[in-house]
Amino acid sequence: CLMQYGLREFVVIAPAAHSDAVLSESKCNLLLSSVSIALGNTGCQVPLFVQIHHKWRRMYVGECQGPGVRTDFEMVHLRKVPNQYTHLSGLLDIFKSKIGCPLTPLPPVSIAIRFTYVLQDWQQYFWPQQPPDIDALVGGEVGGLEFGKLPFGACEDPISELHLATTWPHLTEGIIVDNDVYSDLDPIQAPHWSVRVRKAENPQCLLGDFVTEFFKICRRKESTDEILGRSAFEEEGKETADITHALSKLTEPASVPIHKLSVSNMVHTAKKKIRKHRGVEESPLNNDVLNTILLFLFPDAVSEKPLDGTTSTDNNNPPSESEDYNLYNQFKSAPSDSLTYKLALCLCMINFYHGGLKGVAHLWQEFVLEMRFRWENNFLIPGLASGPPDLRCCLLHQKLQMLNCCIERKKARDEGKKTSASDVTNIYPGDAGKAGDQLVPDNLKETDKEKGEVGKSWDSWSDSEEEFFECLSDTEELKGNGQESGKKGGPKEMANLRPEGRLYQHGKLTLLHNGEPLYIPVTQEPAPMTEDLLEEQSEVLAKLGTSAEGAHLRARMQSACLLSDMESFKAANPGCSLEDFVRWYSPRDYIEEEVIDEKGNVVLKGELSARMKIPSNMWVEAWETAKPIPARRQRRLFDDTREAEKVLHYLAIQKPADLARHLLPCVIHAAVLKVKEEESLENISSVKKIIKQIISHSSKVLHFPNPEDKKLEEIIHQITNVEALIARARSLKAKFGTEKCEQEEEKEDLERFVSCLLEQPEVLVTGAGRGHAGRIIHKLFVNAQRAAAMTPPEEELKRMGSPEERRQNSVSDFPPPAGREFILRTTVPRPAPYSKALPQRMYSVLTKEDFRLAGAFSSDTSFF
Repeated sequence: CLMQYGLREFVVIAPAAHSDAVLSESKCNLLLSSVSIALGNTGCQVPLFVQIHHKWRRMYVGECQGPGVRTDFEMVHLRKVPNQYTHLSGLLDIFKSKIGCPLTPLPPVSIAIRFTYVLQDWQQYFWPQQPPDIDALVGGEVGGLEFGKLPFGACEDPISELHLATTWPHLTEGIIVDNDVYSDLDPIQAPHWSVRVRKAENPQCLLGDFVTEFFKICRRKESTDEILGRSAFEEEGKETADITHALSKLTEPASVPIHKLSVSNMVHTAKKKIRKHRGVEESPLNNDVLNTILLFLFPDAVSEKPLDGTTSTDNNNPPSESEDYNLYNQFKSAPSDSLTYKLALCLCMINFYHGGLKGVAHLWQEFVLEMRFRWENNFLIPGLASGPPDLRCCLLHQKLQMLNCCIERKKARDEGKKTSASDVTNIYPGDAGKAGDQLVPDNLKETDKEKGEVGKSWDSWSDSEEEFFECLSDTEELKGNGQESGKKGGPKEMANLRPEGRLYQHGKLTLLHNGEPLYIPVTQEPAPMTEDLLEEQSEVLAKLGTSAEGAHLRARMQSACLLSDMESFKAANPGCSLEDFVRWYSPRDYIEEEVIDEKGNVVLKGELSARMKIPSNMWVEAWETAKPIPARRQRRLFDDTREAEKVLHYLAIQKPADLARHLLPCVIHAAVLKVKEEESLENISSVKKIIKQIISHSSKVLHFPNPEDKKLEEIIHQITNVEALIARARSLKAKFGTEKCEQEEEKEDLERFVSCLLEQPEVLVTGAGRGHAGRIIHKLFVNAQRAAAMTPPEEELKRMGSPEERRQNSVSDFPPPAGREFILRTTVPRPAPYSKALPQRMYSVLTKEDFRLAGAFSSDTSFF
């Protein structure tokens, strides 16, 4: 309010509390006289103000003193505008009488005027964004929304008002007429136009609502069973049961042989089991929605062919090298073409449109049943990259990848069992034995044969019908290898064994003792691990402490994989030594140097590194205990049955809140991708910057195991703000018709104008009412006025005659101004004709409910 005096620097004395307001005139005068004395004593030239009356009236009076000059600042505030002061001529009368200049005639008064017009009714533009129709469900679409797609946009127009300020900055008294009968102030003729837009406060945004509602699940405490009533996993007549038993009972393998089972029945078989406890009408999700979602998540269930484990990819997704695709690394979510990501989006949609928390619990239950069904029937889970769990992804994604690893191993093993015993003999170990006897170093045919024999995973060849292959005892093992039970397997004795489990011949290396070619063995793959298992393992290892026994135990735990590889190596290379193994497995631990032998020839002499020679070294110990056993006959490093059951149990006990916490990074990832996609259509530079900030903020927050709710809320709030910004851009583009422009120059002008409106508080309209944007703004006001007066367009076209006649006969193009501002300035001598000529200024603002005058009147104090 103090800016109305035209000042930039000032000091204000204001009451500390509302109750101490300066209401009496005598108190006000006392303060002002104190201010005057203080300014005089200190020589301060900064204006000093006192706040008077109630705070809401924003009234300030004050004084400023300079050498020989004093300026008094006075203010008038009325709730109703007196009729005689609603126009310029009345205000000029006040100004002149207040100056009380003794000169006649008065020097001319310079005037600046600004009228503000408000447009609230965007008659011809209704907001295009309709909330999705919840009841529509056609071909996998929910209210025009496909599963796996996020909604976007504001449900209401995010631009509520347009404020047009028309300004006449330099007028002189006498040039312009503005009184209660007639006014020359036509906004179309104003030399300056500027525009502000008023944004709707917190417009409802679909994407923001979607993510916010999903985030709310994180705070729920209920378990799936509590939400859905009696546990769907329980058998009839049992009140409580251990869930692992209940699961295994519920999902017993089908009696139909696997090869006859059509994959399209998969989903439905699992679902029937849940329905025997709960009537279809009680299900939170209706059948159509559930089937659509399950087919979206498991597209392989449509085909009649058995699964081949290929990862399903979506054509709409960005290529896997792109920055957008790799966002999952930063967010610790899951790739945007993965099952986990799709599941997150489906749960998000169900939570918003189909039964809320109950719907989420229902779909999760169906999902867990589907996982168990796939495990028991050797069907790979689609939409997951093959290989061990990707630790860059969220834990739930890792668990599903782990389950897929288990299914792969079990599938390979089951296929191996079907292979007839004679086939096994032909491939293993007979050919391997022959190959060992007749091998010449470069016998490529034999090497190819060796390669061929290991085309499948090692556990495909399990020759035991038992699920867990128990290793043979020492005696049996030695007998099996043609040894007598009493002999120890030293290098010489081992040289007589038949080689088994060879992968292919090493390039150049030969065995140190007998010069035979060194063969790389078929080895067991190390057990895949999810991050929680790795944490558990590291905790156990840390707890073993530093004692000798603890260190030994730790070494044993860590060397399981090493021991397995040593046994495979011994089986593939009879007569080998630890040095041979180290040369293949850890070449840096075998140091070779050139020495001159007795005959004077330069020869290479090799020895183990210092760390390998440490007494009771873990490698030496492991080598001594290792027996020549090929990978196919070793105890499995990775017990897929146990690991799969652990994963299935983990999935079954997840509450919806746990699930939402697991999947929130995926939902935020999807929301950021959606915002990026929508922004690229609009190309708003400020939004690009904000999106970068959101990505860097989210990367920091989501990498911690349990991010704080407040930080997650901040991210969601930022995403909603960006959505509102993009919606505003679209709203303004629609209103200013940037897409409809045929002339390139006009289109560029309008686009520049719209982007400035988004980013600046007030924007100058180039060319005022005659520019590209000005003409559109004029048209917007005309249409709003026409709609308000209900004037048919035909009559509007018939308007003829001079501008004056038009003004009298029809509706004005603009509504009455919502605010009028006048600044009157002049320089006159005060208080006597011979005083210095000093500046005088009065500002007035008139709105419907407010009339305010702020005057700065200067007088010469040299002789007064």
